[in-house]
Amino acid sequence: MKKARAFCLGLVLFCSACAAPSLRFKTEVNQLVSAGQFKQAEEQILSKQNKYYKKKDATLFYLDRASLLHDAGQPAESDALFASAQEYIDDLYAKSITGSLGRFVINDLTAPYYAANYEHALTYYYRAVNFLEQGNLSAAAVEMRRAVFFLDELRGTKRTGYNDDPFVQYFASLIFESVGQRSDARICRQNAQNAYARLGDKLKIVMPEFSVPTDANSFGEVIFLHYNGLLPLKKTQTIQVAWDKALVMASSPAETAEQVAPEVQNALMAGLYGSAVTLSFPELENQPYRVASSWVLTGGQVYTTQKAADFAALAKLDLEEKMPGILFRTATRAVVKEVAAVQARQAAASAADNSAAGDLAGLFVSALGAALEKADTRQWFTLPAEVRMTRIFVLPGNQNIRVLFRDGNGNIIGEHTFENVNVPRGGRVFLHYRTAY
Repeated sequence: MKKARAFCLGLVLFCSACAAPSLRFKTEVNQLVSAGQFKQAEEQILSKQNKYYKKKDATLFYLDRASLLHDAGQPAESDALFASAQEYIDDLYAKSITGSLGRFVINDLTAPYYAANYEHALTYYYRAVNFLEQGNLSAAAVEMRRAVFFLDELRGTKRTGYNDDPFVQYFASLIFESVGQRSDARICRQNAQNAYARLGDKLKIVMPEFSVPTDANSFGEVIFLHYNGLLPLKKTQTIQVAWDKALVMASSPAETAEQVAPEVQNALMAGLYGSAVTLSFPELENQPYRVASSWVLTGGQVYTTQKAADFAALAKLDLEEKMPGILFRTATRAVVKEVAAVQARQAAASAADNSAAGDLAGLFVSALGAALEKADTRQWFTLPAEVRMTRIFVLPGNQNIRVLFRDGNGNIIGEHTFENVNVPRGGRVFLHYRTAY
């Protein structure tokens, strides 16, 4: 019995190391982001690497830091982290986690962090913008070529839900235009139009439309990207369900690709007792922010931005698509743990010829199961909620570009000026700015 307790204690300690960044920690980082202290927010994440980001979560660690350095105006440092994140994503991409016994017995946090498809696509976008801000248009085009290739593969393997990214496709079309690849630009623009039409209702966006002057080559173009808001944060939610319902959920993976290990199947077959079980799963909690729109002023003209991407909606869609599999696994774990508790109760009672000893053993195993059960709340949480953008055509030369940020009532609650932006004739300049207040 002492050996069993020592083993269980070791298991609890092992699983306590499988902690995701807590809601409190993510909120603290977001407070720094809201104050525009992006570098300090990145340093906060770096300081908590050993607590919240283990080796299996290296992808997440790099992503959370990279986007903050991107917003802090450190494109080279940001790109190095995004490159590392992509290496981990590529390494895990061909590996399956569906057969991982730990996910069916302990919790989902035992598996490595697999970036969501929309997160994967956005790594190419962020790296492209980083290259643009370093004056390397050809490298930006390479990243968008990789993005298009990834999205082409995704459309070929996934027929429903998120299987293309309208914003990434639209941005790729702009980059390909900039390097003179007109045919590729037209294909990406068509892909973007198709994706906006198909996913627009779910993502609450439409394809942006901008007026382009007939003599555009006589001007210079500024493409302004406004990263706005805070991504909804994942937190743990729990519900109690009747035993028979949990058993059905655990036995029927529905449309998921989950495969149950034989050990789990045997436990399911034995689990014909108990009245109710508790299930834990992630849910998204919206984060408040005040900026609702942005206006750009330059050369005596006023341009309003349009929402081109809604990452908050993408996060919700991704969780919605994964929820059947999440509930399947958490129900399976609940059944297995309840079976283990009953078996421990019976074994202890029989060995000691004492029902009290059996009850104590069952209570101990049940408590252990509850301690091990944790919802997977990992996410790339340093993303903005949305991207707004506009295209501006101005006279060539140095320009001061002023941006006003307005709340839902149209009140100006912030501003930023890009000073002495050199806009070449017939060329493009890409600018981005992040608000989260």
